[in-house]
Amino acid sequence: MQVLGISGSMREDGNTAYLVRSVLEEAARAGFETEFISLAGKTIGPCTGCEVCQKENFCQVQDDWDAIAERMLEAQIVVLGAPTYYYDVNGQAKNFIDRTYSLYHRRRLAGRGGIAVAVQANSGGERAVQTIEGFLSAHEFVSLGSVIGNGYRAGDVARDEAAAEAARAAGRRGATFLGDRAS
Repeated sequence: MQVLGISGSMREDGNTAYLVRSVLEEAARAGFETEFISLAGKTIGPCTGCEVCQKENFCQVQDDWDAIAERMLEAQIVVLGAPTYYYDVNGQAKNFIDRTYSLYHRRRLAGRGGIAVAVQANSGGERAVQTIEGFLSAHEFVSLGSVIGNGYRAGDVARDEAAAEAARAAGRRGATFLGDRAS
């Protein structure tokens, strides 16, 4: 799989999922294989700081994170989206990010493309994108941009035309990134 979209929202088909899927649709339209994963309903515990991952090269906490991390290691581009809670990413997305510390030691994610997606009711999206971009930067992803959408109620973000265009543009940048790597 070439492009993996992860929605950190606890709403499986909410506004965050909508924007992440919009990025994926553009990459798929360009002929690239995509996959979507929602963290809704998944158990993603926090990093416990045990440091065992330094020896094992993978997080030793056993929950749903493992399978998603394996999919991320197979992807060439990761689109990570999160809703904005109190001016930052929600807890589920933050747990997911924190657990990637186990992949950091050997730079196992380095060189992939990364796209940050955040949905805000009316503010805080910039900070949420900064958190996701911090994750991407620490792991040495190539930044392919970000998308901030506005939406509070289910489906609101679908009416945010600026976010829709930003998602399409991010998907096109992803397609260009993959095309450049293939040549």
